Amino acid sequence: MKYKHLFGPVASRRLGISLGVDLVPYKYCPLNCVYCEVQSTTHLQTKREAFYPVTEILAELDDFMLDRPHLDYITFSGAGEPTLNSSIKEIILYIKSHYPEYKLALLTNGVLLSNDEVLEEIMHCDVILPSLDAASQKVYEKVNRPQSGLSVSDQIAGLIKLRRLYAGQIWLEVFIVPDITDTPQELSLLRDAIQEISPDLVQLNSLDRPGAEEWVKAASTQRLKEIKSFMSEELRMPIEIIAKIVTPPEAQAPDEEIVNLIRGSLSRRDSTAEDLAFMLDIHINEISKILRVLSAEDKLQATRKARGVCYSWKS
Repeated sequence: MKYKHLFGPVASRRLGISLGVDLVPYKYCPLNCVYCEVQSTTHLQTKREAFYPVTEILAELDDFMLDRPHLDYITFSGAGEPTLNSSIKEIILYIKSHYPEYKLALLTNGVLLSNDEVLEEIMHCDVILPSLDAASQKVYEKVNRPQSGLSVSDQIAGLIKLRRLYAGQIWLEVFIVPDITDTPQELSLLRDAIQEISPDLVQLNSLDRPGAEEWVKAASTQRLKEIKSFMSEELRMPIEIIAKIVTPPEAQAPDEEIVNLIRGSLSRRDSTAEDLAFMLDIHINEISKILRVLSAEDKLQATRKARGVCYSWKS
């Protein structure tokens, strides 16, 4: 079966061997983050929809799970916001009842966690990985570029409510954009917000490959260490830096056949991640993760052009 909604399994920095389940169409999201590695959001929305027949998604899962493959997690993720799918609860409960041996993770930007209905629907996930990049409205709008009417105070309130109601693990990702989200004032506000949210783990991230806006740069390792030290002065939960590629020892290397296809294609002409996903008929998230690994290995040259960030293979 050719999968439309599943991708991977991929070697995830945060979740080990992860099977991705994509519940929303490409680039449907309440935010248009300047650092997004799948580039700008094309459908900025908070309205929830079913998008696809649930039976279509479950049929793919059943087919993939026939051999009960080794997975560390089944993960709701993709190139959009999973909680926009109004059928997510039905899919979660199906996985938990039919494949209880697998842990279930949700990657979310956290915007819809202020919705009580959404909170109730995601309670059966084993780990929820929300994001919080800013604690002031000014920085939130500059970095996350939310749909009109969204406030960071509501997002923080949703995260606080999640912690109060949810018994599972919460791993909070904080994306550092140098000179914007890491100013003394913003870091102090972020630290206060994280104290209230009380996640089980804080993960500091920064740019690995070109984001949606050319001016966004990666934070240095030294700067991330300084931020970790600052956060640790008041916060009691573990704080780790995940900004650089660290492949778990047990994780699979990128599929050699796919790498060879990418190398062959990029040796002939430069292409965006979207070009590669279309030409090779591989999910954009899987392509993105492989491009991140190849970039870290210094095998790719990235150039920003009118059609987006284009990659070529270094000779």
